[in-house]
Order: sequence, then structure tokens, then C-alpha cells
Amino acid sequence: MKNPLRLSPEEPHSPRYYRSLRRAIAVIIILVSLTPLVLVAAISSSQFRESYEAKVLEQLREVVLKHQQLIDFFLREKRGEVRSLARSTSLDDLCAPGRLGEELQLLQEEMQGVFVDLGVVDAQGRQRAYAGPFQLGEADYSGADWFREAARSEVFISDVFLGLRGLPHFIIAVRQRRGDENWILRATIDFVAFNSLVESIRIGRTGTAYIVNGEGRFQTPAPRGAALPDTGWLAAQLGALAAPAAPAPGFGPALVQGTDAGAVSVVERPDPQGADTIYVMAPLKEGRWLLVYQQARADAYATLHSARRNVLVVLGLGAAAIVVMGLWLSARVVRSIEAADTERAMMNEQVIEAGKMASVGELAAGIAHEINNPVAIMLEEAGWVGDVCADLELPEAERADIEKSLAQIRTQGRRCREITHKLLSFARKIDPVARPLDVNAVVSEVVGLSEKRARYSGVDLSLSLAPELPPVLASPSEMQQVLLNLINNAVDAMSQRGGLVQISTRREGDEVVLGVADQGEGIPKANLARIFEPFFTTKPVGKGTGLGLSIVYGIVQKMGGDIEVQSQQHEGTTFLVRLPAGEARQ
Repeated sequence: MKNPLRLSPEEPHSPRYYRSLRRAIAVIIILVSLTPLVLVAAISSSQFRESYEAKVLEQLREVVLKHQQLIDFFLREKRGEVRSLARSTSLDDLCAPGRLGEELQLLQEEMQGVFVDLGVVDAQGRQRAYAGPFQLGEADYSGADWFREAARSEVFISDVFLGLRGLPHFIIAVRQRRGDENWILRATIDFVAFNSLVESIRIGRTGTAYIVNGEGRFQTPAPRGAALPDTGWLAAQLGALAAPAAPAPGFGPALVQGTDAGAVSVVERPDPQGADTIYVMAPLKEGRWLLVYQQARADAYATLHSARRNVLVVLGLGAAAIVVMGLWLSARVVRSIEAADTERAMMNEQVIEAGKMASVGELAAGIAHEINNPVAIMLEEAGWVGDVCADLELPEAERADIEKSLAQIRTQGRRCREITHKLLSFARKIDPVARPLDVNAVVSEVVGLSEKRARYSGVDLSLSLAPELPPVLASPSEMQQVLLNLINNAVDAMSQRGGLVQISTRREGDEVVLGVADQGEGIPKANLARIFEPFFTTKPVGKGTGLGLSIVYGIVQKMGGDIEVQSQQHEGTTFLVRLPAGEARQ
């Protein structure tokens, strides 16, 4: 059954395993960090967009409603002035020479030049009196559309037209009776002053306003550069606003706000060029005109788009920071996990090695005990045979052979005893008492003991001892044993061709480092991992037991230190023993 916690089928503690683990941790960190950020940004952006769009549309409605009321007030005010003049003055008085001019001057003063001229028209459409800048004293309006409309209405405001003067204008006409006949007081309104009320509605780059009548004809100049909608659609919108109960033609939903003069409608639809456009419309002149404000949607919501871009930039920077932080954190976590795995593996190896050494120690103690007894008996018997031979009268040649054989027995017996002594030393760790020890003094003492053997093998011993080294906590006999084994191994490595053994001491931080370097043949790489194993040796048979370095390794580990080996074939070998300084262990 597979382990469900495994992130990938890679071998644990392999580089690919840690790469997979790092990717998995990075993805989890990034997803957990980015998901709330993205959700909050999306929800906030949606709510802000809806709120902002509603605010913009409400603002546009308020602007159009304000101007609708302003224009309607303008028309009602001018209509009231003309009606007041018609009711307060008789036809004869208005037709009297100079009277109409006086009334025109008075109106222009009161209304700041909004009235252009005045005229009195009889029932047949002939102008009986005129005051103004044009030569229209005998004008005949019987065929004019506005005259026919005015004849049927008490008060009439015309559409914008050119008329006899050839300039755009509109008139306000008030009908009065004189006996059996009707007569009309006509006033022309300054189109420039009226148009300025419409042109003042400008917002943003594309916001523009205009007025159309019920037939879709423009009552103010068409905006330059604007993509204007179909006049038929505008006429239909005016019909819907003039009669709110009737549904508007299907061009998307409209938001309608009731007013005294009619309603304000907001419609979003593409313009003739396909660009999304906002249309805000309100009726004028009792539903005969339509005030239209149009603005490109992108222009109306430009601030919203700018804010959205800023949010996206901030969100992108935040996401990038989260990604970088996730990658950094995942790498750091995986490095910690890898270090912990490595340390745990080393501890496992040390536990295994300690168990193996303990087993080997028990085995060595048993072997040493079993060998010691026969060896002791053999040496005693050799001594007894020697004594017996000394008492016998034997030929000189035979006596010499027997003594030679007995000497060989004693030599090999002593050699066996040395081997068993080493085995017991390895198994029992004799002389375990540790005390502050001067490493340089021990080195000088051991080198003095080893000089004769080294000189006999053609090897020179060189010392490089650092002064004022801190003491180390160690057993003197164990420290001597470590040095003797390392120096003897170095001398043996160069016994064939001679050379130099360099013995050095130095301090590195809280450690005292003891080095023994030779110029021998070096140790093959295949053997480097096994040199501290018990009974492993590269010396010829009969020249080594394979316990020296194992004993050294055990002693150094017991001192809380470490031993390293650096070797290159045909160049030599260096052993570095690192021991904690005495004050560092207190």
C-alpha cells in the first residue's frame, strides 16, 4: 500500500524529491495567499463598479433634469412675458406708432436682450405692426405653419425654423380676440441665448447635448463629431416619455424618473458606429421637444477604468510579491527539511556504527580472552622446555636448533599477547579518566618515542606546533595511543622510499586540530570509507591487525571530537583530528 503522504514517486532524500517537495510547498503557499486576495479584489471591484455606475447615471440624470427645468423655466418665463403684454395692452395701442418699439425695448432691458423683435398679426396673417432689426413690417404669415398653429392655440411656441429672415429662430405667439376676429402678438426669441442653455451641458470628452422635436428634427445645432442616433428612435423615445404609461421601444431597459414636465430616461445602447453610449433624455415644451444628452460609456466611466487599472497593478505587484515570498519560503523550508533529513541519516548511521562497534568489541573481548590462555600456557611450556634442554647434554648443533625454535615460539607468543592486548584495549576502552591535557606536550613526547623507529625506516618527523593552545579534556594514555597509531601508520606508508611526516597543531574556533600528514602512496578511494572499520587493513599479511584506526576512531568519538582523512594516490595522506577545547566543553 502506498504512503498517502508521499508527494511524488521520487526516492526520498534524492534531489528530485526535494525539488518536488519545494514545488508543492510553493504552490500551496501561493494558492493560500492569492485566493483570498483575488476573491476580495473581485468582490470589491464588482461592488465598487455597480456603485460607481449607479452614481454616474444618477449624476447624469440630475444634470439633465436640472437643465430640463432650466429650459422649461426659460420658455415659461418668456411665454408669460408675451402673454402679459398681450393681455395688458389693446390691439390699437400696440399698433400705435412707436408703442411696439417701446415695449420691445422694455422687454430687452428686463430680459437682457433675449427678445429679438415683436409683431402684431391679424386674422388673415398680415403683420400690422412690427418692431425689430429686420424689414418685416408688411410680412405675410398666412402660409406659415406657426401661424396656423397659433390660430388654434391660445399660446404657441414654435419649432426652430429659418423663416423670412433666413436665420434659425423660434417664436412665441399669443392669440387675443377683438370683436369677432383673432389677432396674434408674436415675439422672436434670441436663438443664441437659448442654444447656450443646451451647449452648457458638457461632461468629459464626449458628453454633448441637443434638442429634437417630435419628428426627430434638430432644434439646436447637431454636435460636431458625435455619432448621432437614428431620428426615428429619438422620436419614439419622445413619444414614450410624453406618455409614460406607454412602453418605450425595445432598445434595452430604461431607468425613468418622473418629473413635473414629464420624465427623465437613461438608456445604454450602441451608437451608429457600434460604440456603447449612454443616452439621458427628458421632454421639453410640454412633450413637444426632447432634450438629449449622450456620452460614450468609456468616457463616462473613465475614472472607474482608471481605478480598475490601478487595482490591477497593485494586485499584480501583490501577486508577484506573494509568488516571490512563496518561492523563498518553500526553498527555506525544504532546505531545513533536507538538513534535518541529512542529520537524521547521519545519526542513524552513527547508531548503526555504534551498535556494530559494540558487537565487535564484545567479539574482540571474547577472542582476546580465549587466545590469552593458550598463549600463556605456550610461553610457560616454552620456558620449561628451555630449562630442561639446559640440563641435558645435547650436541651443540641440536641445542642451537632447539634454542632457535624456542626463541621463535617466545617471539610469536609475545606477538599474540600484543594482539590480544590491543583487542582488549579496543573492547574495554582502558584508562578512561579524562583531565585537561596539553596537546603540544603529548605530541612532543610521542614524537620522541617514535623518532628512532622513523629514522630506521628513512622517515623524518617534522613538528609545527601552534603556541598557547587551550587544553583538551582527554585521557593521556588514549591521546598517546591516538598519536602513536597515526604516526606509525604514516611511517609504515613511507617505509619503502622514505620521506617526511609533518605533525601539526592549530586552533580553529573552539576546536584544537591535530594533523598528521605523510608522503606515502595514499589510500585508494574505494578504501577510504572502510579504513575505520575493525580488522580492515591494507598492510601485508602479518604486518597489521586492522585495529589501530578503529581504536583511534573510538577514542576520538569518545572525546567528543571528529577525525577526517584526506588522501590522494601517489601524493600522500593527511589525518585531521578535531577535539573540542577544554573551555568549550565546560
